[in-house]
Amino acid sequence: MKSACPKVLHEIAGQPMLGRIMETALKSGLGEIAVVVAPGMDAVRDAARAVHAGTGVYVQEEQLGTAHAVLAARAAFEKFTGDVIILYGDTPLLRPETIGRILATLDDGADLAVLGFEARDPTGYGRLITDADGTLVAVREEKDASDAERKVRLCNSGVFAFRGENLLRLLERIGNNNAKGEYYLTDVVEIARDDGLKTGVVVCPEEEVMGVNSKAQLAEAEAELQARLRREAMDAGVTLVAPETVFLCPDTRLGQDVVVEPNVVFGPGVTVEEGARIRAFSHLEEAHVGKDAVVGPFARLRPGTELGPGVRVGNFVEVKNAKMEQGSKANHLTYVGDAHVGPGANIGAGTITCNYDGFSKHRTEIGAGAFIGSNTALVAPIRIGDGVYVGSGSVLSKDVPADALVVTRGPLDQRDGWAARMRARRERGKGNKP
Repeated sequence: MKSACPKVLHEIAGQPMLGRIMETALKSGLGEIAVVVAPGMDAVRDAARAVHAGTGVYVQEEQLGTAHAVLAARAAFEKFTGDVIILYGDTPLLRPETIGRILATLDDGADLAVLGFEARDPTGYGRLITDADGTLVAVREEKDASDAERKVRLCNSGVFAFRGENLLRLLERIGNNNAKGEYYLTDVVEIARDDGLKTGVVVCPEEEVMGVNSKAQLAEAEAELQARLRREAMDAGVTLVAPETVFLCPDTRLGQDVVVEPNVVFGPGVTVEEGARIRAFSHLEEAHVGKDAVVGPFARLRPGTELGPGVRVGNFVEVKNAKMEQGSKANHLTYVGDAHVGPGANIGAGTITCNYDGFSKHRTEIGAGAFIGSNTALVAPIRIGDGVYVGSGSVLSKDVPADALVVTRGPLDQRDGWAARMRARRERGKGNKP
């Protein structure tokens, strides 16, 4: 990846690839996860446990092949008799339904199941070799395949599922008599066949088992996942005006009849309720948008934002860790941070909640129906009562009671004719220059 970041922690749709495949496994019904890492990969360990606290993390001290990697986690399964499936942290597009089909193959009597795909170009992939009945008999690496076997388009994804009682004894019989001196998981198929075990194949689309080994492939995977998420959103009744320009996260929740205009980015943790409109060039993260609200264009909703029904947040407005109640408005050029805005309140252009004093964050409370004039600075902590009118250009640092008018403008200093005299002086001064 040419990066200081471990490959499996590179993000796709706002989530590390490892986290995505772990969540896919959990959604498929698998109950326990073991993650195998290389030495020194503490960041990967921590990321895995952030997704699922009970995850066992095992270190493969030497990289001696895929079977050797699985054996590094033997403590997790050596006494386990349930189903075990082997997944990869760099294949983030696998669906829970596909894992379910693999496990169903075990339920139907298979002792070992392999996930395969029909490759458009099978060059470089291991081939799944089947007999006349379609039963899997071997996985053949391309360099070891015959001319006839190389014509096979059914390829190995690397995903294997086992009955737990068979796994350890099969793995322990895999040798390393090959050019690389490594222990290949693919050898397990022929060992299982020699033992009279039943093998099966599950086929999925090629895109679903795409591996990511470069930044270019990461971008391809992102595009594939975004296309999937956009389609799911539109199928659920969301209008994406220009789908290819909208970026979603797997946990983005968009209600029926939500309209999303072009060039909108949804970060993690966003919910938008029915009938809301997200206008062009807006960015949302860990935010909740209420029914029939309007956000943008060019708005930013940061973590902790809650917008009630019918709220209006307009162009160049930023909201962070704040709740805006039903019908309140901040239509342009405003920062609302660490605040509560009552229903029906109107916040004028250029208003700032001054929430940070260099050490701590402080809250601003704006009452129901309050009118905050343009270019106002509210120095927190501060409470603006219900129905208050704040004159434009005010700087407030004290609480204001309900229904009051407050203005803090400085006195007008008007000097008639001053501008004309200043210009005349400057003109006379030009003549004195060399």
